[in-house]
Amino acid sequence: MSPDSGEPPAPATDKAQQRPLSASHGGLSSTELDELLVNTFNAMKDELISTLNLLLRSRDDAIDMAQEAFLRCWKAKEQLPRVANPRAWIFQVGMNASRDLRRSAWKRKSRPMLENVSFPARPETGFGSTLEEREELEAVRMAVAELREEEREVFLLRQSGEMTYEEIAITVGRPVGTVKTQMRSALQRVKAILAPHSPTEGPAEG
Repeated sequence: MSPDSGEPPAPATDKAQQRPLSASHGGLSSTELDELLVNTFNAMKDELISTLNLLLRSRDDAIDMAQEAFLRCWKAKEQLPRVANPRAWIFQVGMNASRDLRRSAWKRKSRPMLENVSFPARPETGFGSTLEEREELEAVRMAVAELREEEREVFLLRQSGEMTYEEIAITVGRPVGTVKTQMRSALQRVKAILAPHSPTEGPAEG
């Protein structure tokens, strides 16, 4: 994939993303901001790929779109000081890139079976390291795959992207009220699907 592929992002023009300088990184130098972007992306790369994999049903496409997300963010890195949540920003750009791909019929590849789709683990917490946790992740993966597409987008942006409802609404182009309704519906459906398999209630809304 060429670094010049795709359209430059404009996430910082969105009100939910363009905010005053964050106290955590607003005073960093250009080099330090570059390192922040690279380190943030590297820390979340596997989870981003797994999340996009759930949406695109193709790991190759997910890897491509994760790379595309980084390139778009890198091209717009001068906006980083105005981004309050770099992780959510990268997720938003990755989601937009994936939506662009799905809208471009000529770019679509044959999608593999659901068995090739993985649910993102949380390496920073160690979750997913035991057999029981892996089985739980597998159950959640299957439940998320059963969601309607619009519910799955909202669920993943909220759970994996850790985005606010306002940020999700901007990303998916829907009213905030609709996004909240879809998130509630997604949680109910996931919990209902997981109920026969586990005594736990499934993912909780953060």
